[in-house]
Amino acid sequence: MTSLKGRLLVATPALFDANFRRTVVLVGEHGEEGAMGLVLNRPATVTVGEAVPPLAVVVGEEARVHVGGPVQPEAVLVLAEFEDASLALAGATRRARVFAGYSGWGPGQLEAELEEESWLVEPVEGVDLFPGPDDDLFAAVLRRKGGTYRVLALMPEDPSAN
Repeated sequence: MTSLKGRLLVATPALFDANFRRTVVLVGEHGEEGAMGLVLNRPATVTVGEAVPPLAVVVGEEARVHVGGPVQPEAVLVLAEFEDASLALAGATRRARVFAGYSGWGPGQLEAELEEESWLVEPVEGVDLFPGPDDDLFAAVLRRKGGTYRVLALMPEDPSAN
């Protein structure tokens, strides 16, 4: 098995799970025991200042918490880019994002979903990890992939509205 750690999973229309519709997931771990990742494009309505005030010093009080996935929604994770990785402190972060919950797959589960063509596997580009609040990361990654995937990028969230 080739590890997908550090890669993006982009949901395809073949993925019917509402937790992952039109999502882009950063794979944080992937091995024989399963996989773990963070949904990068699901901002919540709650701010960091409201939900986890101690982390406001890292990302700001008004920053949105993001839904990292359906597993342990009470768990808080921080994805950060540091000026100096050896100094993981609030003052050393370039940018950071707070997530509630994460995405998880048991042994062989992600591989089965890949065989069903539920996910596209794509490399990460710098802008993918910290998209702006108005950026459509799902569409951006599909446009970058090109070809027929550009058409998928244009698909509305509700196809009946097309």
